[in-house]
Amino acid sequence: MEVLVFAIFNGLLYGTLLFMLSSGLTLIFSMMGVLNFAHASFFMLGAYFAYSLSRFSGFLTALVVAPVIVGMIGALVERYGLRRVHRYGHVAELLFTFGLAALIGELVQLIWGRVNVPYEIPEAMRATAFTLQGLDYSIYRVFMLLVSVAIFLALALLLTRTRVGLIIQAALTHPEMVGALGHNLDRIFMLTFGFGCGLAGLAGVIGGNVLGTEPAMAIQLGSIIFVVIVIGGLGSLSGALAASLIIGVLDNIANTFSIPFAPFFHLFGITADMGGIWNDLVRITGSSIAPVLPYLLLVVMLIVRPRGLLGKRDV
Repeated sequence: MEVLVFAIFNGLLYGTLLFMLSSGLTLIFSMMGVLNFAHASFFMLGAYFAYSLSRFSGFLTALVVAPVIVGMIGALVERYGLRRVHRYGHVAELLFTFGLAALIGELVQLIWGRVNVPYEIPEAMRATAFTLQGLDYSIYRVFMLLVSVAIFLALALLLTRTRVGLIIQAALTHPEMVGALGHNLDRIFMLTFGFGCGLAGLAGVIGGNVLGTEPAMAIQLGSIIFVVIVIGGLGSLSGALAASLIIGVLDNIANTFSIPFAPFFHLFGITADMGGIWNDLVRITGSSIAPVLPYLLLVVMLIVRPRGLLGKRDV
């Protein structure tokens, strides 16, 4: 029981990190209709900027300044790059952001090198916050959870309860009307894209010292965030949160409990003695399929409910 509680709690923490990363992409897609393939690269930039800033001015300064820098870079990318290709459709946008991801990856290796950098959890946050069934949970883990909840509440209030949020949503569905009312559409989209990239940078600041800050971190998480927003529902902030938590918990439980699948195959008369591919199937365990579980869930979701858990439009 204690191991299950530990796996679930760790899964929730991993899920909150996925939500922090996917929330910015959800915002950009729901407001602008742009599927940003370079989003995980902005996450990586946030981690590297936080590492450099924390060496001189501490973690708290990096927590505030690094996302702002990443957000400004995102705004510049939209203003001088993405805006120019937006008129050519989604294929041009995907190619542009894909190339941007490769460019950012090369620049990171050029500046910080090809190996991990020692970006670590602040010493003050390594202390135990509470103990549950004999298991200690650090202050930093609780901090991650609280930040994720704060991001969700802040975005939900921003988009539904403020004038700025209503203007942003209207700019996607009725851009001509918003422009006729005197609002600068180009500025709205630039700030929205920059804000979404800033959220990715914030996730990098908080998650970089947990997952490890190295050049491959964007590739490792790049695909999973698209799984999150598709399962949750395109443009749905609540769906992204639900999908993130589900994927995080399933992944940790599968890795913690290496459940063998041999008894299941034995029900159908399949044994290791049959040789060939059957031998490999019988040896499958929960931990061995953990990396593909999110993608299996994605396939099932696309078959059963293409619009996702809480989405309002099909993929």
